[in-house]
Amino acid sequence: MKIVVIGGTGLIGSKLVAKLGEHGHEAVAAAPNTGVNTLTGEGLADVLIGADVVIDVSNSPSFEAAAVLEFFETSTRNLLAAEEAAGVGHHVALSVVGTERLPQSGYFRAKIAQEKLIENSPIPYSIVHATQFFEFTRGIADAATDGGTVRIAPVSYQPIAGDDVARAVGRVAVGPPVNGRVEVAGPERFRMDGFFLDALAGWGDPREVVADPHARYFGAELVEGSLVPEGDDAILGEIRYEDWPGRTATGK
Repeated sequence: MKIVVIGGTGLIGSKLVAKLGEHGHEAVAAAPNTGVNTLTGEGLADVLIGADVVIDVSNSPSFEAAAVLEFFETSTRNLLAAEEAAGVGHHVALSVVGTERLPQSGYFRAKIAQEKLIENSPIPYSIVHATQFFEFTRGIADAATDGGTVRIAPVSYQPIAGDDVARAVGRVAVGPPVNGRVEVAGPERFRMDGFFLDALAGWGDPREVVADPHARYFGAELVEGSLVPEGDDAILGEIRYEDWPGRTATGK
């Protein structure tokens, strides 16, 4: 099966290309640095020749509201049009658990717009909603930092390792389109403030973690349930945070 991975040289994309290749698929990494640009359309027609599945794990270089909306709308329109012309039979997109519950955030509004374009396309699709990646823990802490304090909402939090995300997306991609959403989350649920308290301690980070009900996450104020799967049928990862190498200051 030929599977084109848009954003295939990034964090999740590179893992996907490797895992799909290990299972005998022709996995092609498509990104600006491989000559494929979904914003301009450069290289799309050529890379999609003979493609059975397209997986979009690309992300906007800017999270500013107007810029991220422009990225996801333009990129997705160009990609879907090229897929339709090429006869691609399955479009898979990686999104975020809770996207539809966080419209205060410009980033999540852009992801909602992306999903609507996919749903309204004639191409069969699967949208994978994943919780926050372990790999983004430092970035989330930094974004929540005010002076020497990290302000985190005291809500449920169920992060997942990038390897588990890639594994789940790959399995969805080689299966039949679900024409709906699949949720993917980590194997353990935490209180978000407690998770970051332990995470910073593991790095030897002196910043103080404060539970703040009004702390914002990418511009949105969180409530209980904002960031975790709604039902009991989410696909759960296998890697626990305490077993993930990157959890320590020296982990890679």
